[in-house]
Amino acid sequence: MVAYLVLAVAVFSRFLPHIFSTTAIGFTAVGGGLLYFGARRSRWQTIIAVLALMGADYYLTVVAYGYAWHTSAYLVTWAWYAGICLLGYGLLRGKPSALRVTGGVFASATSFFILSNFAVWMGSAMYPHTVAGLGACYVAAIPFYANDMISTAITAGALFGLPAMAASISRTMQEAHGSRIA
Repeated sequence: MVAYLVLAVAVFSRFLPHIFSTTAIGFTAVGGGLLYFGARRSRWQTIIAVLALMGADYYLTVVAYGYAWHTSAYLVTWAWYAGICLLGYGLLRGKPSALRVTGGVFASATSFFILSNFAVWMGSAMYPHTVAGLGACYVAAIPFYANDMISTAITAGALFGLPAMAASISRTMQEAHGSRIA
């Protein structure tokens, strides 16, 4: 149940810049939310997460931005959504250590940076289709990469870290309570 709530927050986070009429914040809970959803749900439920974010992509493109819809423009992103859920399933399911979560955060943000910007370079006329154009595309995206890394770290850190911290506090309190009885 919590995983679905986290998925809803991740989807909702995509709409925040439009609700507040600003894109300056650049915060999204998508990477961390997908890692958590993947770690808590079965592999086949990845489809639910991808469908929810596909709906958000469609709404944002057609309604919020007023652009024409081209499914082919989103195939890489949708594959990435599924990949991050599956990364959460494989890397963090039942064993979410600080090192594993950190690895998931870096893999999530970095893979999105590499894949999405390569797709922009390949699929648009924004940058020349040369090595210099590809480099310019990646350089222009560095601020977005930084924001994605930070927001993914905050989201995944809270989602995986707070329950671990609560369990640690609970164990400490139980041990302290047990030593007073003895």
